[in-house]
Amino acid sequence: MDYESRQQNLRSKLSRHRLDGLLIVHLPNIRYLSGFTGSSAILVVTESKSVFFSDGRYSAQAKAEVQGAKVMISRKAPILTAAEWMLRNRPKLGKSRIRVGIEGDHLSVAARTRLLNTLSSKFLLREAPPIIEQARMVKDAAEIELIRRAVRLGSSLFDRILETIRPGISEAEVAWELEYAARKSGADDMSFPTIIASGERSSLPHGRASQAAIPPQAFVVCDFGVILSGYCSDMTRTVYVGRPTAEAHKFYQAVRDAQQAAIEAVRPGVSVGEVDQAARKLLRREGLSKYFTHSTGHGVGLEIHEAPRVAAGLSETLRPGVIITIEPGVYIPGKCGVRIEDMVVVTEHGCEILTATSKELTAVV
Repeated sequence: MDYESRQQNLRSKLSRHRLDGLLIVHLPNIRYLSGFTGSSAILVVTESKSVFFSDGRYSAQAKAEVQGAKVMISRKAPILTAAEWMLRNRPKLGKSRIRVGIEGDHLSVAARTRLLNTLSSKFLLREAPPIIEQARMVKDAAEIELIRRAVRLGSSLFDRILETIRPGISEAEVAWELEYAARKSGADDMSFPTIIASGERSSLPHGRASQAAIPPQAFVVCDFGVILSGYCSDMTRTVYVGRPTAEAHKFYQAVRDAQQAAIEAVRPGVSVGEVDQAARKLLRREGLSKYFTHSTGHGVGLEIHEAPRVAAGLSETLRPGVIITIEPGVYIPGKCGVRIEDMVVVTEHGCEILTATSKELTAVV
């Protein structure tokens, strides 16, 4: 990863947003810019330098991982060390008042208060726009390869689900077997709590695996992902325990067709709202659009949910290198639910589906 180029890219955008520096507290953003994988850090980027702050627990790790930034280790909380550094170095900036951007979505009220109490009136704290998140939205070749590997590992685990699912076993047992297999296969962690939702519970879009027993005849929504080398994967397959009814086939085919329509809409220059509309239009034709209760997808990378959000009315334009999920679903309260999800990367002329697992309706009998 070219961390120094990423920092330089950020540095070039500071003046455009009328900032003299940016104080970064969100750990995925710090990792993206410097390579640090620990759990306590601050990164300050100014127009001329980058300085990384952490505590004694990460002395050796920071020196081994951090690239493109001076490393400062202190016994104090990183936020205080960073504030004191800015205070000491204010004269070098040669300005009467220093405009420091902060990550409003990630800096707590308590941390902001500590900053204000430490810095002088010569500093002005301003909530910065999502400059780093916008940069992270377009993946470089190295990131795409890491995500491809994570998706490949996640997809390989679906067979373990099919081996485990049977009537009477709990959803939690299926999730445990999946997660154990993921760890044995080299995953750093799961991307999010595994969703195994069966029977009536399949109508819950985020029905995390429970102690409920899998019924003898029902849909089972399986939504899971792994983290590999820091990057996430995300996929959903819906299987049917027992012999699918005609109605089950209808619901499943409608969702599959909606997903295919959305995938075919993905290409450079298309808005995320248009991709969402492609899925909804198909489900509307089948009389099922009112049961599609969430957005069509989201970006994936160092975090499981990143920009862009693929939702109705949004105008963010897709570009080559953007990686998103396509995951329409139908959820009929108290009855059943179906979701199918793939990850795709936008290419120069369309998109490439990264998730290789079959989308045929699988019956577990």
